Amino acid sequence: MSTVHIIGAGLSGLAAAVRLAESRHRVVIYDSAGQAGGRCRSFYDKHLERDIDNGNHMIMSGNKSALSYLERIGSVDPLTGPPEAAYPFVDVASGRRWTVKIGDGPVPFWVFDKHRRVPDTGLMDYLKAAAIVFAGSEQTVADVVDEKSVLYKRFWEPLTLAVLNTTPAQGQAKLLWSVIRETFLLGGEASRPLAAKRGLGPAFVEPALKFIESHGGVVRLNARLRNAWMEGGEVSSLNFTDETVTLEEDDQVIFALPPARLKQIMPELEPPADDASILNIHYRLGRPAPTGVLGGGPFIGMVSSDGQWAFVRDDVISLTTSASHAIGTDDMPNDDVVSKIWRETQIALDLGDVDYERVRVIREKRATPDQSPAGVKRRLKPETRCRNLFLAGDHTDTGVPATIEGSIRSGDRAAELAMRGVA
Repeated sequence: MSTVHIIGAGLSGLAAAVRLAESRHRVVIYDSAGQAGGRCRSFYDKHLERDIDNGNHMIMSGNKSALSYLERIGSVDPLTGPPEAAYPFVDVASGRRWTVKIGDGPVPFWVFDKHRRVPDTGLMDYLKAAAIVFAGSEQTVADVVDEKSVLYKRFWEPLTLAVLNTTPAQGQAKLLWSVIRETFLLGGEASRPLAAKRGLGPAFVEPALKFIESHGGVVRLNARLRNAWMEGGEVSSLNFTDETVTLEEDDQVIFALPPARLKQIMPELEPPADDASILNIHYRLGRPAPTGVLGGGPFIGMVSSDGQWAFVRDDVISLTTSASHAIGTDDMPNDDVVSKIWRETQIALDLGDVDYERVRVIREKRATPDQSPAGVKRRLKPETRCRNLFLAGDHTDTGVPATIEGSIRSGDRAAELAMRGVA
């Protein structure tokens, strides 16, 4: 019986393995780390004495691939979110608060309601924003939206930072439109924000590992691929640090590796750079954090601040700053950035003078690939020059940004291609 060897146990690799195992194909998945999940994982932090996620991730109710993956692996009650498509925001500089509420149904009647749309905006702002529908592949978000408008500061900028992990001046408009088309454009049923209730590991990773192993798959951690031998237009062997795996006839291989690591193995490839960073700060309080300003969900968006999204889980408040490489927080010492963003957090969550007890800073230096027009152009196709080798990862050409949805979609696609060659 032939085997599909998957290198990389991040979400794209796990998604591919789940698809293959579900279809009764023999799967072996390898990862150089001591745990699966890649950037999407949970761990026990000894300093905080709490289980935390390495970073905050949000999905939406219109992310069909991600939700299908969770259902497939039997993840039990994994997500939490507000009862409707509601996004609470606060302007940290002024203290002003508002909630954007996306109405149900594909017709955006909600933009006519000043209590549902972004404050101080009118219907014309949204009509002008429709230019993103026709954006070309070379245009950025800033090229097609009005940077001087209120809607830019209170919608386009936070959305671009969150989805593309870059600024509107750099992010490709067409890629951002792909998200709007699959979520906001379809109304509230596809736009409800969701986050992992108990953590990314319990929701996305641990159930997947159990599913793979229960279906006969093998998971090998601490297995670093050194190189892959290719002969006759196929991968013939995989050379790991402590073993060499010789492929049998009809064996298939999926590289679910981040761009920098992939280029080490296949120098001829030119994937997008993966040096876009994210700053995450986890504050532990002495008691459960108040959630009154969250509106029934687990987060609040922040503008006029370095902190952009505050997620609350019990007594831990986790702050995320996307595109930290582009807005200057990568250059700030930990003590300075912790103090500044905590002051913003106190305002955002209406904490008054409540202080935190402990804090953990996590800087993800290679969080996502470049999602500028030039970076998107370098996205790789899942097929390679080797008949039995396919690529997965959020840097591949999925048609959507480098998100959980994009990662899972890439794994599904790679699995479909590999299954065609499995005996």
